[in-house]
Amino acid sequence: LLVCLGVLAPTILSAALITVRRPEGLQHGYLVLQTLEGETLAAGEITQVARGDRVTARLTFHFKDGSINDETTIFSQRGTYRLISDRLVQKGPSFKQPMDVLVDVPKSQVTVRYTDKEGTKKVVTEKVDLQTDVANGLMLTLLNDIQPTVPLTEVSMVATTPKARLIKLEIRPQGEDPFSVAGMPKKATHYVVKVKIGGLAGVVAPLVGKQPPDTHVWIIGGEAPAFVKSEGPLFEGGPVWRIQLANAPVFKAAPAQPQSPPAAQSQKK
Repeated sequence: LLVCLGVLAPTILSAALITVRRPEGLQHGYLVLQTLEGETLAAGEITQVARGDRVTARLTFHFKDGSINDETTIFSQRGTYRLISDRLVQKGPSFKQPMDVLVDVPKSQVTVRYTDKEGTKKVVTEKVDLQTDVANGLMLTLLNDIQPTVPLTEVSMVATTPKARLIKLEIRPQGEDPFSVAGMPKKATHYVVKVKIGGLAGVVAPLVGKQPPDTHVWIIGGEAPAFVKSEGPLFEGGPVWRIQLANAPVFKAAPAQPQSPPAAQSQKK
């Protein structure tokens, strides 16, 4: 057993061991959220600002039905990635259970604001043993820095229903898939992220249809890795939605400029 562990240990990483090979910096981009059939549900915007080794990232989706998914993540990148705080606000008819969740790592505290079935607003604050590899709001950042040659990476995540609990995520590369941009052929590494439910619940969940579906993420590699597309649920029990880069921006046509009247011709003498 010890020999097997010695062989396997170098190939299994946690987020605390993921070295910051490419520090995060300034970022501003646009995304689109769709059904798997291609129906557009929401427009997204992602911004990121780095000050020293502290990074603040914000991802917002504005749905056509008025719903909002707004997540602000603060993390440090001093050698390794460490979550400081993550606040996720989901509200509107697109979400089965609208919630406002704050994960505060320095305080080892999770605060959930939600409305119960009777319409009563509630606030639940719990002390949670937040491990060093908790990755709420960090998945895309970690996937940009995970080496595709590592067969398995495990990270922790806080899930709320609204009770907070720690779950494990298993990240496995599935090879490269081809795609194109403006007719130019490209390849992206395909990752599968699986929710690992521990204990008896993990054994029973697949039997009763409660095992969450896998999330698929595509990352373009090279010297500057970047997100290309993902397919998975945005909340527990939610449908599988597709998130990808938005198309080229569309500018509103400028109004036609009024033409000056032609100069009056001089009368012939």
